[in-house]
Amino acid sequence: MFSVEAFADSIQTVTLRGKPLTLMGKKMQVGQALPTVRLPDLGLNMIDLQSFKGKVTILSVVPSLDTPTCDKQTHMLSEENKGLDQTANLVTISRDLPFAQKRFAKEANIHNIQFLSDYRDAEFGKSTGLLIEESRLLARAIIVLDRDGVIRYLEVVPELARLPEMEKAFHSAWGLMSKNGLT
Repeated sequence: MFSVEAFADSIQTVTLRGKPLTLMGKKMQVGQALPTVRLPDLGLNMIDLQSFKGKVTILSVVPSLDTPTCDKQTHMLSEENKGLDQTANLVTISRDLPFAQKRFAKEANIHNIQFLSDYRDAEFGKSTGLLIEESRLLARAIIVLDRDGVIRYLEVVPELARLPEMEKAFHSAWGLMSKNGLT
């Protein structure tokens, strides 16, 4: 039921329209706990990612909300989540400034997702292996955490111009909630 898009063991890379890009940091794996990181939300409040424990959480990681693919991925999380927004934490993380995230959320009329920014020092990107060396943006990924903050589904999209398989992530999240009697 859970899957992983694996990187090569040596150098971690993704592509943008076929051009290889290097990922920096320690790569995540299914079965490990999400690293402890604090990121600002839209109001510049520092949110500890460990605070999501207790609920199934979907982390949608995007390079920049002001691109068509990131816009689509974020709308899918908000609008096509099959009711997960009622029972799970839905979070979008990017390196956009919180002000840009706030503008995006307002213009897109999105109110059921928490937006977090990794703009300060790319701590999230470095601790998850999702920081792109060449652009200093985050690689596109979808991560599902169980109630204990353990990664149970992970897809790092190998080509940045493509969307992750959101349906698989939603299915994984529902499976975790059914398994724990949360539905």
